[in-house]
Formats: sequence, C-alpha cells, structure tokens
Amino acid sequence: MYAEAEAHLSNKCALMRRLVKAHGPCQLDPQGKRQPYESLMRAIAHQQLHANAAEAILGRVIALYPGKFPQPEEILATDDAKLRGCGLSFSKIAAFRDIAQHTLSGTVPTRARIARLDDAEIIARLTQIRGVGRWTVEMLLIFQLGRPDVLPVDDFGVRNGFRIIKKLDAMPKPKELLAYGARWQPHRTVASWYLWRAADAAKQQALTKKKPKSG
Repeated sequence: MYAEAEAHLSNKCALMRRLVKAHGPCQLDPQGKRQPYESLMRAIAHQQLHANAAEAILGRVIALYPGKFPQPEEILATDDAKLRGCGLSFSKIAAFRDIAQHTLSGTVPTRARIARLDDAEIIARLTQIRGVGRWTVEMLLIFQLGRPDVLPVDDFGVRNGFRIIKKLDAMPKPKELLAYGARWQPHRTVASWYLWRAADAAKQQALTKKKPKSG
C-alpha cells in the first residue's frame, strides 16, 4: 500500500532506509468512517488520560444517549451535572460544548466536506476550537483522513524516534525536525510512522533489559 512512499524515503534518506529495512512495510491503516465531530470529541476525552480510563468515561457519556454517539444538539442540551457524573472534567465539558457549537456553525466540516479541504485549512479551522491544538488535528489528518504528508513535530514519539535513530544526546527541537524532514516530502506521514516504530522498539528493548533473569 505504501511501496512508493517507502521507496522514496529509502532513496532520499539513509536514516529512513534503515528504518524501512528494520520494520518492514508501513502498516498505517487510517479509519475514515467517523465524522470529524466525533473524532474531535473522542480526542478531547482521551487528553491526559490513560486509554482505558478515557474509554470508560466515553462509554458512560454515550450511554446517556442510547444507541448512538451523541449529536451536537444533544451535547448542548445536556446538563453539566450529567456530564460530570460520567467523569468529564469541567474543562472537557467546555471543550465538548465548543466542538458541538462549531459543528453546528459549520466550522467543523462533515466527512464529505473535510475531504475537499487541504491540510492547512483543516488545521486553521479546527484549532479555533477550545481544547483542540495543532497536534490533535494532525492526528486526525493521519489516522482518520489518511493525509500523506503530515509530520507532527510536537509529538513526543516522533521526536524521540528521530533522537534515537540520529543518536542525539537531547530531544530535537520541532524546528530542527521540520527542517530535516523536508527531504521526506511528500511522504512525511509514512516517515512519522517509522519514527514511532523506532521509539517503540527502543522502549521495548529497554523493558527487556530490565526484566530479571530467571533461574
């Protein structure tokens, strides 16, 4: 699926050539069935929480509206007390309401509409919303919309993967990573996937070393 991107990255960058060889074909699999509104709501719920805790809270929120993910009008009509009872913080409730209002106003586009917008316009529109930063939108671009040329330079895993593969003493600054990553265009999304794999592999290796030897 990503053979062209893998070949381009391998030809343009020795670091990427090593990562492609080490980790094999890119397994990125965007899930584009959700509406952007729902993706943003889920992203807010997950902020600063373990995935299991976030999913439990989301489950309680969805249970308030049997059979479906709550629509913007329903979120706006729900008392804060009910949402708090599900485990949402006041700041997340405010973000939920802001997403709902911006969806009704058209700032948050439908799935069909967002497909016709370029990355810069999507980022500009969605970062107007409370609690939605550039990183959140970049994750939507990668994992929902499958945009091919996204490099989330503020992402810890991407930066750490670059630090590891470059054998740097310190984490790279976002500007440094952005400048270096220019050579990966127009396939920076796949490059990001390989940097995540580099970070994951190093973490797994560190955990393996810490395990006590049996016997």
